[in-house]
Amino acid sequence: MKPISFIFFCYLSFSLAVATEDNLRDRDFSAENWAQTCEDWDLWDKPGPPFKLFGNTYYVGTCGISSILITSSAGHVLIDSGTRLGARVVIENIKKLGFDPLDIKVLLHSHEHHDHVGGLDYIKTSTGARLFTSQGALGAISSGTPSQQDPQYGMLKVMEPVEVDGIIEEGQHVKLGMLELNPLVTPGHTPGALSWQWRSCELNKCAVFVYADSLSPVSSEVYRFSDFKNYLSAYRTSIEKISTLECDILIAPHPSAAKLRARIESQQSLIGKDGCGNYANHLNQRLARRLEKENKEEPN
Repeated sequence: MKPISFIFFCYLSFSLAVATEDNLRDRDFSAENWAQTCEDWDLWDKPGPPFKLFGNTYYVGTCGISSILITSSAGHVLIDSGTRLGARVVIENIKKLGFDPLDIKVLLHSHEHHDHVGGLDYIKTSTGARLFTSQGALGAISSGTPSQQDPQYGMLKVMEPVEVDGIIEEGQHVKLGMLELNPLVTPGHTPGALSWQWRSCELNKCAVFVYADSLSPVSSEVYRFSDFKNYLSAYRTSIEKISTLECDILIAPHPSAAKLRARIESQQSLIGKDGCGNYANHLNQRLARRLEKENKEEPN
């Protein structure tokens, strides 16, 4: 499969529903309602109400797993599906906001674990959207079988295999109408993880979103990050990438990893310049603790 330099779709007409501010308020699709319904580190498949993050970007995932909808008059982009059961919640949440799932044209991912992409087959079948993955995630997503290079190999569930329509490489922006998303290859939590950056606007104000992959040093009992020097170096580079990004609104595949509920409950704007930097600092601390632990243990 050849790498693609960019993706661009142009459609002359759509009957796209619009999620107006009045519609969101009247049906209580507010961030505050989501924060009241859900708990920190909540269940992966627990339904939660959808809500607008900012501009044309919406949270349509469950209480415990993020799924992000980015809309345009030329069609929509969806990042992550959740589990196969959670994907049904995602589709229903999109409908609740007033959008037609059939207007989703592009499917993207964060990392290739069943809790985040296990429902891609269901979403793709339901919408007819085209799926694009990183080279590193291609094997796991297309076969449904976790990669043996994954730090969590041996403890991961298999997924429904799903046909992949193209490969995303770093610097090859995904374009759909006026939408433009910047992919960042960020291995660490998994070999094929991607993070995403894009701009959303409302009225006369714009904000840069970063959907930063988990990048947490979680593994099977037998895996040692310190045994794989090249992988560890790439992992550190991934965290450094996140730390240097222009980043107004941070979102993560597990909403609590980005303290989304706490930020909503604080009743302050989700926009803040320190989100990605703080996120990266926390990840560096976790990785350092993990490596220190490995250093004190005898190798298998």
